[in-house]
Amino acid sequence: MRVMALLHASALLALLPVAFARAQEGSPENIQIGLSTDRVSITSDFSGAELTIFGALDNADPLIARQGRYDVVVVLEGPSRPVMVRKKTRVLGVWVNTQSEIFRDVPESYSMALTRAPQDITDPGGYRQLALGPANIHLQPLDPEGDPKTIEEFSAALRDRKEATGLYSVRVGGVQFLSQSLFRAKLTLAPNVAVGTHRARAFLFRNGMFLRETSAQLTIRKAGLEQRLYEFAQDHGTIYGIIAVLIAIVTGWLGRMIFRKD
Repeated sequence: MRVMALLHASALLALLPVAFARAQEGSPENIQIGLSTDRVSITSDFSGAELTIFGALDNADPLIARQGRYDVVVVLEGPSRPVMVRKKTRVLGVWVNTQSEIFRDVPESYSMALTRAPQDITDPGGYRQLALGPANIHLQPLDPEGDPKTIEEFSAALRDRKEATGLYSVRVGGVQFLSQSLFRAKLTLAPNVAVGTHRARAFLFRNGMFLRETSAQLTIRKAGLEQRLYEFAQDHGTIYGIIAVLIAIVTGWLGRMIFRKD
């Protein structure tokens, strides 16, 4: 199933101006993004998709635009939740969990699209300052007084795991200018993308200097029976747990009755 949130070119003209704090004195440019829907529903057979976001530059300098010296980075960041990272060690021939680290407020997913390669847009310090890119996501351990080397090791393992499962991704060239002021960004939704409120953010750069940022929200939710079960489990966790145990007991009993040998 492919899910695509599109804002058609005709709808771009209806985008309302948004007030932004000046990131650079004397720069009049603004950036806007929009979605045709703020809610995406996925079903049990969801296998990943592309999310397309359209946006526009306000007060762009025509000469700079023609020279291709504007760059846009668009990020879709999933809901933040605590994550436990475990380390397995081989003990007497058996792999067991020997260490663990808990991180607070970790984005469940992080998809980034850029007009060009990261090094062609701005310097590494700029990305760190804006916390842009999977490598610059601030991972805060539950115990900040822990061993720095251990925290760094577990942080790298967490990022590697997220990237391996497709939850953290970077698409160079994923943002394309359709004209001097209109652009389109294509972001990746992993098959195991988390439900909840996601935040789309767009960053405007000129000649390597950050100018403006804007954002919009997108809710990803399950559809049909999966959504009703999910909502019931969230609202009535105890009852859901009891029902799940009863179903397991009944299923086991039926299996034993059907396959028993007399």
